[in-house]
This record gives sequence, C-alpha cells and structure tokens, in this order.
Amino acid sequence: MRRKYFNGMKTMGLFVGLWVLMLGLGAVIGDGKYLWVFGAISLLMTGIGYWNSDKLAIKAMAARPVTEVEQPAMYRIVRQLSEEARQPMPRLYVSPTEAPNAFATGRSPKKAAVCCTEGILGLLSERELRGVLGHELMHVYNRDILIGSVAAAFAGMITMAAQMMYFAGAFGGGSRRNANPLVMLGMLILAPIAASLIRLAITRTREYDADEDGARLTGDPLSLANALRKLDEGVAARPLQATNQLQNVSHLMIANPFSGGGLTRLFATHPPMEDRISRLEDMAGEYGTAR
Repeated sequence: MRRKYFNGMKTMGLFVGLWVLMLGLGAVIGDGKYLWVFGAISLLMTGIGYWNSDKLAIKAMAARPVTEVEQPAMYRIVRQLSEEARQPMPRLYVSPTEAPNAFATGRSPKKAAVCCTEGILGLLSERELRGVLGHELMHVYNRDILIGSVAAAFAGMITMAAQMMYFAGAFGGGSRRNANPLVMLGMLILAPIAASLIRLAITRTREYDADEDGARLTGDPLSLANALRKLDEGVAARPLQATNQLQNVSHLMIANPFSGGGLTRLFATHPPMEDRISRLEDMAGEYGTAR
C-alpha cells in the first residue's frame, strides 16, 4: 500500500508559518505601516528572479545548449517522458563540470530547461539518468519554481522587517520606544533564521514530491533510488564551491552540491539522501521493479 506523505498540506502549513512570522513582525514595527512596502519590494525582486530563473541557473553553471547529435540518450529520454506527460519538450543543456548533478528550471513547461552536468552523464546508466530526468521534469510540471519564489519572497520580507524593527527601536524610532533591546536583538537574529528554516522546509517538501511524482512518471522508483545513491557519493567526492551564484540556484539541483554536516546540514536545501532513497525503495513494490 502506498505511503501517503500529505506534502500539499505540509506546504500549505509551512506557508501559514511564514505568514504568522510576517504578521507578528508587522504588528511590532512602526505599527505595521511599513510591512507592505517591504513586501512589495521583496515580491518585485522575487518576480524578477522568477521570470529569469532559467537564465540565472544556466549562467551560474556555465551551461551550454546541446543538440540531439551530441546527447542522443538525454534527448531520447526527455522526449519520451515529455510525450508521456503530454507536455512540451524543454530545452536541454550540459554544464562542463565533473560534479554530478542535474536541475530543471523555467516558469512554465513551455519555458522549461533541463541541465545535466558532464559528471552526472558519465556517472549514471541510462536507466538511472531516466529516473533523474523524470524527477527534474516534475519540478517544472508541479510549478515548484513558483512555489520556491513565493517562499523566498516571504523569507526576504520577514528578514527586512526584523532588521527595520531592530534599527527603529535602537535609534528611538517608531512608537515602541520602551522595547527591550535584548528582545529586539533576539528578533533580529531569530526571525530570519525561522523564515529560512520554513523556506528550506518547503524546498525539502517539494523534493519529496518530485521524487515520488518522477518515479510515477517513469514507472521505475528504483532507477531514481540507485541514481541518488551514486549522486550522494559523487557529490561528496566532488563538491562545488559555495559561491553566491551557486548558492542562489543550489535548491534547483537534484542533490545538494555542497559539502558539510552539522549546522550546514540543518540549513541544507535538500532532505537527507537516505530518507529519499528509503521512500523510493518503499514505492518499488508497487511497480514490481528490480534492483
């Protein structure tokens, strides 16, 4: 029997958490007068990023478009999966890096792009690559780029509101001149952390969805499970350098491209790989697929 994850309800609950944080800060900064100014700026910046998400991600990975002659297996797999999903064929790119990874981006299926690194193309079998590409296509079909952009907007708004509240209190601004400076400092630090954790939880939830939906698209959960196992080892051996450009697009990738544990793992944009693999293996009995 298929395990139910209720990821749609979890995502809605996480968005409610962001709203609660936002409204809580809005109640104590300038009596809420500036909240919507911060919100408009944050949403505008996120909208620009959303509309240009494909260009930003492709540029960050120095990827180039490839032809069917250059990558026949990649084209064959994506074309077949797109036809099965009754969706348009996305543009295909390859990034010249040995770090094994892949991502899909674009604000709609008509504007989608799928990118693989040279490392992942050399590491995976065609069956495993099919599992990965099914996962990436489902990010586009599920509109995860939009969900991530809205979550980022809320997080950015909360961070700006917390900073404004602190400086307004510190310099005697606003109507709350008797605010405890330790409380204000705590809000300055903890509110952005809480917003980031909620945003990351939304990202992690969408990864579970893409794993499950991608496995259903391919009808082969174990192909993705086996690919994730290889990617976990491959990324650990060849992590990317955490530059600002790459950090901004790392949530799009199928595997966390950076190394680290402890607090770094807590703030990672991806759920633990062993959990993802376990869930996919639980699905495998439904399809009767072999390891």
